[in-house]
Formats: sequence, structure tokens, C-alpha cells
Amino acid sequence: MDYPGNLFVVAAPSGAGKSSLVKALLEIDSRVQPAVSHTTRPPRGQEKHGREYFFLSNAEFDGMIERNAFLEWAHVHGQRYGTSRQAIEERMQNGADVILEIDFQGAINIKKIFANAVLIFILPPSWEELRARLQRRGEDSPEVIELRLKNAAVEMAQACEFDFVIINELFERAVFDLKTIVHAQRLKFLAQRRARAETFKALNIP
Repeated sequence: MDYPGNLFVVAAPSGAGKSSLVKALLEIDSRVQPAVSHTTRPPRGQEKHGREYFFLSNAEFDGMIERNAFLEWAHVHGQRYGTSRQAIEERMQNGADVILEIDFQGAINIKKIFANAVLIFILPPSWEELRARLQRRGEDSPEVIELRLKNAAVEMAQACEFDFVIINELFERAVFDLKTIVHAQRLKFLAQRRARAETFKALNIP
């Protein structure tokens, strides 16, 4: 189904800077709204329920699966993450552009459901920098960091399935690239026709 709003789906290996880039975009573009995912992992740092994620118990997550409430869900780093279809559709129906941070499996699945979704993959500039960023976060043990790096190899091999790729070497440039993708998508013919249907109708443009 076509909605007035656009759906942007951002994926990246841990440490590539996905969350920081999306946060920066939200600060400079009020038309973009975040899609808050559900997860069974515990909060990190200053994360709050309903802001970064909806933090659920395994039983609560199972209940949403049984109710078919998820657009998609997947196991990632030993935890489960899911996206509420209703929440995304309501925002897009109201004309908002929705941005979703998700793993590559979920991104590819969402593209099968929302054909107009724009998939964006964030890459680090090098393996050395990715390792350094994971270490600087100070949130994971050495064993977890090695697991994340192992998973990153699998994840980055899927970048070819995405519409756009941003290499997050210089943060300011990467933010500009993400902003450019969002703006360019809004100007595509089909996106404009969805967002400005009355204008197209008045101008007799099919």
C-alpha cells in the first residue's frame, strides 16, 4: 500500500555509528520521525523505555509474536528485536517520514512488504576503526567485541542488497550524506505523487 510518508531503513554492524547518524538527522529534520523497535535486551547507559527501544521480557515478546504484531523480528547478538507494523503504518499514513534502525535481516524483510522502503547501509572506514569504536564504547567485554566483529563480516556482506551505502569515516560528511538521501527520496516522482496527490490530480498528472 502507498502512503504519503516515506520509510527509511538504516542498518549497520555494531560500532559503525548508525544510531549517532540517525540521531543527528532527527535533530536537523523535523519531518523525520523515529520508529521505536521492541527488544528483549536490557537498556544500556541512559536508554529509556519507549525512547530508544521498548524493552520487553521474553514472555512479552512471545505474546507480540503470537498476536502477529511484528512487521518483522529477528535474533541479533543473542537477543530478539522486533518492529511494530501498526506504529509504522500510522505515522506514514499521517504523512510522516519514518526512519527505522534495524539489522540487515529485518531490512531485507521490510523491503518485501514495503516496496517503496529506502534501504541505507552504514559502513565503517576500516576493520581497525570498527574495532577501536567498539572498544571506546566501553560497554562490551572482549569476548562480546570479538562476537560483534565476527557478525560484522556477515552483515557487511549484505550491503549489496541496499539502495544506498554511507561510509562513516568523517561524521559530519556521513550526516550530510544521510540528509541528502532523505531529501532526494522526497523529490522522486512516485514519492512526490504520494505526498502531493492533490497537486498531481489538479495538474492532471497520472
